[in-house]
Amino acid sequence: MNQIFIRKAVLTDLERLLEFEQGVIAAERPYDPTLRKEKINYYNIEKMINAADVEIVVAELDEVIIGSGYARIENAKPYLQHQQHAYLGFMYVDPNHRGKGVNKKIIDALVEWCTLQNITELRLDVYQMNEAAINAYEKVGFAKHMIAMRMGLNNKKV
Repeated sequence: MNQIFIRKAVLTDLERLLEFEQGVIAAERPYDPTLRKEKINYYNIEKMINAADVEIVVAELDEVIIGSGYARIENAKPYLQHQQHAYLGFMYVDPNHRGKGVNKKIIDALVEWCTLQNITELRLDVYQMNEAAINAYEKVGFAKHMIAMRMGLNNKKV
């Protein structure tokens, strides 16, 4: 039986990770009317791979990268109980491998890294209408915490 392995991303993974970044953007476009229509990038993946405060991991199956995710250590707001937390992002699983527990394995590896960094709080953002992602995150222990709201003023009569 083929086993999924999670490992730290390296620079030779960059081409595949750039494909995944576009997959993330394509998945999020229907939920976000504020994204520019042309090709965009969310991340500087090469810089993130080399950063001490970021851990990018990839999921491999038969030496093919099938998933990714990162944890980035951030300073918390001064009024919170914790001084730092880890922000999770770049969560992506190749559509041919969804439903196999890949996302959980990635999150478990990121939790392990965060624990080693003495981080006690994880945060992430997910679009409110992205029920599949919300369900996946709740399944591994995340809970809804706050809703970010927006209002475009371009077409609003004041």
